Formats: sequence, structure tokens, C-alpha cells
Amino acid sequence: MRRLNFSIDLIKLPLKYNGMESLTALADPTRRQIVELLSAGEKSAGDVAGAFDISPPAISQHLKVLRDAGLVQVRAEAQRRIYSLDRAGFDEVEAWLAKIRRFWASRLDALERELRKPEPTQRKRSKR
Repeated sequence: MRRLNFSIDLIKLPLKYNGMESLTALADPTRRQIVELLSAGEKSAGDVAGAFDISPPAISQHLKVLRDAGLVQVRAEAQRRIYSLDRAGFDEVEAWLAKIRRFWASRLDALERELRKPEPTQRKRSKR
């Protein structure tokens, strides 16, 4: 009987849930920092890598995850790769957040109405 050995690298396994790969990508603090860095304007892969104390290949992997999630886009400029934020990916996150806000807004409004209702007066008990 031949036995096969399988190994799954869970770190590189893409997590997909209802098209929200962007939230999975943003769960990593380094990727969030890359997004914040790119929010100031486009940067080359080398410039992005230079802003971190981790290896350029590691930054390249983070940029790939962000690109695959639709949060950044890349264009070639001679030998350089220039990265910028991709508005469409953030529009997807914003649309999802808007649905969540609508869900909570009605419930929080109902809670506020309940909390603002005057408390019923309590009757004094007579001593027997």
C-alpha cells in the first residue's frame, strides 16, 4: 500500500469567504501598514520594502496577497513595479461595512428609545 504525505501551509492557503478576501488580507498588521504607506501615494516595490525591517521577498509576498485581494494594483515602469491602492477593493469593503452599519443603526436606535422611556413609578409598600 502506497502512502501519500500531504503538507498544507496554512499561512499561504488563501481564505475566501463571500468574496471578502480583502478583510483576510487586512488582518495582517504588516499588510495594513503597507496599505497606510500606499495611502500617501504610489510607491515602488523597493520603496515599500525599504520601509520595513523584513526581507524584500517577504514584502513581495504581502504585496501579492494585497493584489490578489484587490486592494492594490501594480504597473510596470521599466524594471520597477509601482504599487498603488485599488479603489475598487476598498469600495467592496465600504459596501460591506455599510450593510453592517445599517444592521446596527436600527438596533441601536431601538435601544436608545427604550433607554429614554421614563421609568415607571414604583408604589410605596405599606408596612403591615
